[in-house]
Amino acid sequence: MKVTYDPGTDTLTVILKENTPVAESDEAKPGVILDCDDEGNLVSLEILDASRHVTEARKIEYQTTA
Repeated sequence: MKVTYDPGTDTLTVILKENTPVAESDEAKPGVILDCDDEGNLVSLEILDASRHVTEARKIEYQTTA
């Protein structure tokens, strides 16, 4: 998994499956884009105007729970 934030476009992207072609993109909610592969599996998601929707777009915390 890979998370990127582009301050120039204010876009936060979460890539769930790297090197997987995107076959379809849908705007699930205003400013939230879901990218799926040709089998309908979620590949990535993108949040537009991220600084308005995310507490700290430049900071990420990763946690694994048991």
